[in-house]
Amino acid sequence: MNVVAEALVEAIAPNTTLNAVIVLIDGRAVAVPVGSTVIAAIAHAHATVLTRTSVSGLPRGPVCGMGICQECRVTIDGRAHQLSCQTLCQPGMDVRTAASEAHR
Repeated sequence: MNVVAEALVEAIAPNTTLNAVIVLIDGRAVAVPVGSTVIAAIAHAHATVLTRTSVSGLPRGPVCGMGICQECRVTIDGRAHQLSCQTLCQPGMDVRTAASEAHR
């Protein structure tokens, strides 16, 4: 986790309950219940659940919720193509969706 991420987590941590995990979604700190999947945290952080874009640039999002369609792939802690519907949130996890990757 980088220095900015650590500062965001430290700023929010005192305001969360013991049953919450703080993750970064596209640079935004989000508190979600322990046991939440990354895709649930993305849904909590964004009005639109965009995880990827198609070859033509159209938005794509999760379809099956069980890892078969692979449309929920995101970058987690620098590792690309992680299935967000099958990954549980860990404290300080840095998740990047296609929305943030497009702005780099």
